[in-house]
Amino acid sequence: MPRWPEHGGLTARRLEGFAHVEGGVPSDDAAATFVLSFDAEAAAPGETVELVFDGVATVWEATLNDELVAAGTSMFASQRVDVGGLLRDGGNVLTIRCRALVDVLAEQPKRPRQRWRTKVVENAGALRFVRTSVLGRAPGFAPGPPVVGPWRPVWLVRRRGVLQVDDIVLRPRVEGDDGVLAVSAPGVEGEVVVGNIAAPLVDGRAEVRIPDVALWWPHTHGTPALHDVVLRVDGAEVGVGRTGFRTLGDDAARCVVNGIDMFARGVVWTPVPEGEARATLELLRDAGINMVRIPGIGVYEDVAFHDLCDELGLLVWQDFMFANMDYPVEDPAFAEQVVREAREVLARIGGRPSLAVLCGGSEIEQQAAMFGVDPALARGALLEELLPGCAREAGVGDVPYVTNAPSGGAMPFHPREGVANWFGVGGYRRPLSDVRTAGVRFASECLAFANVPGDVEDHDVGVMRDVGSDWDFADVRDHYLRELWGVERSHPRYWELARQMTGELMAYVFGDWRRAGSGCGGGLILWSRDLRPGSGWGVLDVDGRAKVALRRLAPVLQPRAVWFTDEGLNGLDVHVANDAAEPLHAVVDVVVLAGGAQVLAEGSEEIVVAPHGVERLSVEGVLRRFLDVSYAYRFGPAPHDTVVATLRSGDAVLAQAVHFPVGPPLVAEAFGLEAEWRDGVVALRAERVAWGVRIDVPGWVPEDDAFTLVPGSPRIVRMRPVDGDRSVFRGGCVRALNLIGEPPVGAPDLAP
Repeated sequence: MPRWPEHGGLTARRLEGFAHVEGGVPSDDAAATFVLSFDAEAAAPGETVELVFDGVATVWEATLNDELVAAGTSMFASQRVDVGGLLRDGGNVLTIRCRALVDVLAEQPKRPRQRWRTKVVENAGALRFVRTSVLGRAPGFAPGPPVVGPWRPVWLVRRRGVLQVDDIVLRPRVEGDDGVLAVSAPGVEGEVVVGNIAAPLVDGRAEVRIPDVALWWPHTHGTPALHDVVLRVDGAEVGVGRTGFRTLGDDAARCVVNGIDMFARGVVWTPVPEGEARATLELLRDAGINMVRIPGIGVYEDVAFHDLCDELGLLVWQDFMFANMDYPVEDPAFAEQVVREAREVLARIGGRPSLAVLCGGSEIEQQAAMFGVDPALARGALLEELLPGCAREAGVGDVPYVTNAPSGGAMPFHPREGVANWFGVGGYRRPLSDVRTAGVRFASECLAFANVPGDVEDHDVGVMRDVGSDWDFADVRDHYLRELWGVERSHPRYWELARQMTGELMAYVFGDWRRAGSGCGGGLILWSRDLRPGSGWGVLDVDGRAKVALRRLAPVLQPRAVWFTDEGLNGLDVHVANDAAEPLHAVVDVVVLAGGAQVLAEGSEEIVVAPHGVERLSVEGVLRRFLDVSYAYRFGPAPHDTVVATLRSGDAVLAQAVHFPVGPPLVAEAFGLEAEWRDGVVALRAERVAWGVRIDVPGWVPEDDAFTLVPGSPRIVRMRPVDGDRSVFRGGCVRALNLIGEPPVGAPDLAP
């Protein structure tokens, strides 16, 4: 539902332009004061005027024209207060004063004592009493600055008349082939309309039944169908948002939507600057991501964010904002604050088709277990009673609830049960075989690497580390570069290879998880977008641009995809996925190359992939001969270096995958690579395999990057203008990791 549904008698004005006038750069060590002068009219007769604070961090009070009007002790709680008697004609002054958090922490009680400790945040014994974000207070991955002051909008809301619909509750459900929308609108008389179907409000309640309703699907599996909801009151129509109808399974580790067991692939969300959520979410969607997790270390997102997820077909795993610490839920005042917070966020997200999982928080049980106490102590009343109780009360009992991420095994971090934060390939530097031997059911976090961005001069800045460890995530990246490709820091093209490797490693993991019979329901990469410049965990950089890591992962995540897995003595398998609701009739072409160009063997096989299905083919089965395609038997030097699988329908190429049995071509050579500009696209062809191809056209961004170009398989890459329609093509070049030189991007109008 919109933050302020438009109707007669209601005006909502956002108050913007607060000046930070005390305390320097906002921090936890000093008080901060924010002042806004604004013009307004005094309240008219019969008019109610409210100030609404959507979120202020963290312990604060507000004065209007020197009169105290509001105060709070949680950054996650909103406040609304009647100020009609204080508002002046003309100039008004709103002042928000935030206490230094260091002083607030010094006042917190010592009991109940914390039963375990964490290094993730400093002074956790006191911080656990205060409802504020871990972001900005975690030295290893989010050292600051913390959020201080009015971090969500402040509104001046005027009402005339008695109609008030901004607290309306929509709860959709599916019954057979029908969609049923239950509406609660206390004090409102009229009717609810969905499409062309209306139902009267009786005592503020109505149910609208839509026969043969179009269901809402994640974008990878169908259309995220939404239906406009309108209130008709006294002849006027009030739009109260859109709703969608879908069903969910009851297991957070198996994402079942509308009865279909789907493979969830996603990211852990990080907050973005205001106004950039759509562009960020669209980039992730286009890469094949279909789930985002709002983690307990962060902040709750606003109405607009969840509207976007509904629209774009992105599932939401929603944590409550609790992480790592032993929260004092035995304190009645703290428990009351938790219930209020949970009710408020559930009112914002409950009933949305995108809401897929509710989770008590992040790494609370893990922290307790790794400290050496019984992880059951960590669940207790907060995770097992208060939070799921609030969800049932809010009418979202159909959404799977998991106590914590990770949880579910004998130890909460054991990956073969429940949901796991799996970093076997990653922080724990396990071999690639761990992808299978770990038996991951669902990775609520995974694959944290120091992903190198495109244009930062010092690539070693912004690297994350676990507090107390003698290594960081650049060391993790270096480990796999050395183990898999034999590349050391001294390599002259180290940074170009580092960009490529983390994405290819992610693609390897997701390909293994997505194959039929893997037993894995999905994984969420840590994390979406960097919080600061440098080689952070993000698959997007701090400015929201896709890193090479995301580009190389994306092909394995697409609704129709093809990829390889190395099955050792069983050879290579090629997998084809079809997430669509219709069967896929296609052909798989397999080519084996020597020297990146010479065809040693080729074959084709027709394939039918069921709706929402995955099929497997043996490469040597397609070729109908033994070639040791995985180079597992090693009868002498490998006769081939490249295996290509192309998925096509008729003449249309749907997807392509390339496998290097003896490793990628690390030695740069001279060979023919041509690129031609054709009205917003670049057409490429190569005389031998070109690995890690990048297109550099100033003012333009390619829709694919660092890909592999195969001889005999020309490629068209669409280019997006950076400056809208005003970008002009003025030439460019292409590069490849195994190519000497940078051929120009030619165009007829630039020919000499």
